[in-house]
Amino acid sequence: MASATLSPASPSPKPRWWRSRTVRRFCRHRLAMVGLAMIILLTLACILGPRLLPYDELFIDLRARFAPPFTGYHIFGTDPLGRDLAARLFMAGRISLLVGFFAMLLSTALGTVIGVTAGYYGGWAGSALMRFVDAFLSFPSIFLLLTLAAFIKPSPLMITVIIAVTSWMEVARIVEAEVRSLRERDFVLAARMVGLSNSWIMFRELLPNVIGPIIVAATLTVARAILLEAYVSFLGYGIQPPLPSWGNMLNGAQQYLANAPWLAIVPGVAITLAVTSFNFIGDGLRDALDARSDLN
Repeated sequence: MASATLSPASPSPKPRWWRSRTVRRFCRHRLAMVGLAMIILLTLACILGPRLLPYDELFIDLRARFAPPFTGYHIFGTDPLGRDLAARLFMAGRISLLVGFFAMLLSTALGTVIGVTAGYYGGWAGSALMRFVDAFLSFPSIFLLLTLAAFIKPSPLMITVIIAVTSWMEVARIVEAEVRSLRERDFVLAARMVGLSNSWIMFRELLPNVIGPIIVAATLTVARAILLEAYVSFLGYGIQPPLPSWGNMLNGAQQYLANAPWLAIVPGVAITLAVTSFNFIGDGLRDALDARSDLN
């Protein structure tokens, strides 16, 4: 009688990322899903909207000045020069969302490098870096932003860089605290014993273990960057006309609040939706990346 041979059990396949517990927890967060849907709709509107409208953001029709919403093809009305408000809103959304996104990338990268370095080395080097962070935090961000913007020629690129330079400190503090709590763990000590370099340990061993807080902070940074761009443009130091942004649209609308309130309402609602949606997404990511959370 032939003996049966037992084959070793094959390891179970790793689940796809969209089936992971983190994704399931995020999908159960209702406000996060609402925020994600709203950001997708805003992004699609800003990408496709200018292509679908009969007028571009610079077309002037003096006969249609101050047309209220839903007048002919002007679904959001027109401005004092007769320019279509919807076309300007969607084009401004491209600028504001791109500024927010790339400012987030720059500030997150800068804050992560400084935070990982300070948390890993500690001692006088880490203390010096964190006192540098505290020095930046001691200045109100909006005043620091306005000071830099007043001395630099405004453009989307420069406004993005200025916002990033004034927004990296929170990420640095979060990353420094996480890395400091992990640097004496067994896996770090083992990496040192086998002779791995400090840069390898910092960015290949420690950084993947703090990616969750970084993602949450980055999401909230997008919302903050959009608000900062709107502040600076509203005060006249940011994106300059005729290039539209949500902030300078509000700036141009303030003298017409009584006669044409839609000029301020439309970009104001867009800013509110974008910022609130990113905050909802950040809250959902924070709960989803926390294994202890239980979203029922």
